[in-house]
Amino acid sequence: TDWEGGYFPLTLNFSEDYPSKPPKCKFPQGFFHPNVYPSGTVCLSILNEGWRPAITVKQILVGIQDLLDAPNPADPAQTEGYHLFIQVSKHFPSS
Repeated sequence: TDWEGGYFPLTLNFSEDYPSKPPKCKFPQGFFHPNVYPSGTVCLSILNEGWRPAITVKQILVGIQDLLDAPNPADPAQTEGYHLFIQVSKHFPSS
């Protein structure tokens, strides 16, 4: 993938309400990705409205890994990253 060999620090903060509430997952502020807010917060449904207490940390990490590999244009978190992703996708469509 385009991310191979990169270093991407991710922080997971678990509140006292875990597992009733999802952990907060953040990359460093300014991380450039269509589905990561400028604050670094990851925009992933299983960390918000799709959260269930049975979701494991492994499932969260795999979900984030999948999001890095295949951004979700239907749920953008930052304008610049979204527009660049759409622009590049037009020139290099997936097979």
